[in-house]
Amino acid sequence: MILPLDATLEAGPDRIGGKAASLLSMARLGLQVPPAFVVPTDVGKQWAATGQLPENFAAQLMDGMRGLEALTGRRFGGAEKPLLISVRSGAAISMPGMMETLLNLGLTKQSAAGLAKETGDPEFVENLKASFEAQFTACVGPVPETAQAQLIAAVEAVLSSWNSRRARRYRAHHDIPDDLGTAVAVQAMVFGNMCEQSGTGVLFSRNPITGDAEPWGEWLPRAQGEALVAGTHNAEPLEQLAKSMPQVHAELLEGARALEQAGRDAQDIEFTIEAGRLFFLQSRAAKRTANAALNIAMSMYEEGLIDRAEALSRVTPEQLATMLSPVLSEPGDAPVVASGTPASPGAGVGVAVTSAQEAERIAGEGRDVVLVRPTTSPDDVGGMLAAAAVVTEAGGATSHAAVVGRALGKPVVSGCGPGLLAALAGRDITVCGTSGRVFDGALSLEKPAPPPGLERYRNLAAEAGDAARLAALAEQGGG
Repeated sequence: MILPLDATLEAGPDRIGGKAASLLSMARLGLQVPPAFVVPTDVGKQWAATGQLPENFAAQLMDGMRGLEALTGRRFGGAEKPLLISVRSGAAISMPGMMETLLNLGLTKQSAAGLAKETGDPEFVENLKASFEAQFTACVGPVPETAQAQLIAAVEAVLSSWNSRRARRYRAHHDIPDDLGTAVAVQAMVFGNMCEQSGTGVLFSRNPITGDAEPWGEWLPRAQGEALVAGTHNAEPLEQLAKSMPQVHAELLEGARALEQAGRDAQDIEFTIEAGRLFFLQSRAAKRTANAALNIAMSMYEEGLIDRAEALSRVTPEQLATMLSPVLSEPGDAPVVASGTPASPGAGVGVAVTSAQEAERIAGEGRDVVLVRPTTSPDDVGGMLAAAAVVTEAGGATSHAAVVGRALGKPVVSGCGPGLLAALAGRDITVCGTSGRVFDGALSLEKPAPPPGLERYRNLAAEAGDAARLAALAEQGGG
């Protein structure tokens, strides 16, 4: 029932989930990946259907942990050389941020004392413990005293999150079947918050906003991945990593090239640096804007990475509609009421609301809304779906708001600074996700010129005799 993650495992994403399949692919390419094992999707399906785990599941879970202990030379919950783990969801189809993730499991009184002694840094361990307890309490409940009880409760929480409201809404929007189930990846922790030569980041092998072929991303020194995704800290561009740790940066780019070649698509890569050592945590097809989808498809076709049929399929009818949807006209002297990172292009007009529930309610009345939040989380997805645009006080171009906004085709301006909600609530505003500006009032929008590359795409569709795509282009005015 519990599957070890090693080079002999041939199960595909439908069985082990996209997360574990990604780990396996990275390990096979020779990239440094923390050891892991996986609870397969058939367990997730059983849990979703019955609320019950298989017989003897707890014992099998502990067998998996003993395998991790052997690989790492550490002991889960131990007083000496303690092993801490992460527990993450892993559906066959990527659902970024929709299900639970728990980090640093295995911290108990004795393991915390052991880790403080080993690292010689009690403050690091205290911060780790505080973060773990806050996350566990929010996602699961009271923290059990034993590491084993923490693990079982965390696995149940991740399995349960498959049927959370936000996950169901996301699947419905993207036509993802409800019966796929999620796997659960259990992985040894590495610590991006250990020291000054540590950090966490996200690298896209190609720019997910424009489609440019240059690698693009952000990293956060001395932090764990959740802080970057949540957008609660100001991240740095990857160029800063090149300055502070050039060898690690070069190794990261080399790995990104290998992953893109293997996947034949632009990759979204999560990584952690622990004391100057690079670890790859995940690689998946990058969520991208409609224009980026077009540019990446055309570039990869011209580079010979994908054939004509694949290039055409990489741009959906919905994306064709999005890239030709209205953009901001000349704003004239309209006051700029906020500015930040242009995280997802396009323009949206509506009344500013400060909660996802309010956005859904007002949009349900037929009015246009803009969701304005400190940061967004998976719980805000319903409001993001309902909104014409999203604006946040904090976060950057790889935050939850940015990544999910690009996947939904919503304009997003992130990191506009504190006080935004109070300043904008109840006002009609216009959001320009292309420039990163928010204007007072409801400004005029206009149909954009067809983007570069669309004519080439139309010609490919004509060569292939793809009547459906030619009709979709004609309907949107793109061919």
